[in-house]
Amino acid sequence: MTPPSNLETVNSIAPSPALNSDDVVDDVEMSLFDHLEELRQRIFYSLVAVVIAAIGSFVWVNEIVNLLEVPAQGAKFLQLTPGEYFFVSIKVAGYSGILLASPVILYNIIQFVLPGLTRREKRLILPIIIGSSVLFFVGLGFAYIALIPAALNFFINYGEDVVEQLWSIERYFEFVLLLLFSTGIAFQIPVVQFLLGLLGIVSSEAMAKGWRYVLLGAAVLGAVLTPSTDPITQSLLAGAVLFLYLGGIGLVKMIGR
Repeated sequence: MTPPSNLETVNSIAPSPALNSDDVVDDVEMSLFDHLEELRQRIFYSLVAVVIAAIGSFVWVNEIVNLLEVPAQGAKFLQLTPGEYFFVSIKVAGYSGILLASPVILYNIIQFVLPGLTRREKRLILPIIIGSSVLFFVGLGFAYIALIPAALNFFINYGEDVVEQLWSIERYFEFVLLLLFSTGIAFQIPVVQFLLGLLGIVSSEAMAKGWRYVLLGAAVLGAVLTPSTDPITQSLLAGAVLFLYLGGIGLVKMIGR
């Protein structure tokens, strides 16, 4: 039996060309119980951050309430039951706490999923998170500046000569908070498209071909996400969703998918 040549020896120890260093996952051996324990800790840290931020928001809740009442110019708010404004304050502080603690929540999500990502995916996760955060806050601003005033003006002007605008403070804030956060979530559409394109699940050409279905879906989404039934608010949100979808197609095309 002839001994292996030097070339064969080099080939046997050389790394396989199919293994790209960017696709290597860091070897971190953790049992199922270790994963569950880390998940419990990450959830606990996130909840603590939300509670602390909510308590801080409760201290300034009157200022936050005044800010959220700005779009409702021309309407007066009533407390219809004892303690109604107190429970509204707790709700507003809770939503504000989630918003303020979102960086801590995102950090814990990153730390939990980071060990299972490849090096290439780790380089992309920070831009994705930054883009998602920016889009969420842009959605909040769009709802506050455009959607909420449009919906309120529609309802105020519709019955201006018939009824006096006296609104329940609780119902008003249910309307405002739901519209704010649903719009922020709807503005994540380009991020979802980017992830689908990055994973090779859907190409930009396939997304472009389905624009008719997206147009119908945007109209349905506008009707579902907006707590009001006025056509102006639904049309504004549906138009924003369609614009974001087209922008997501361009983003996927930029990465060559």
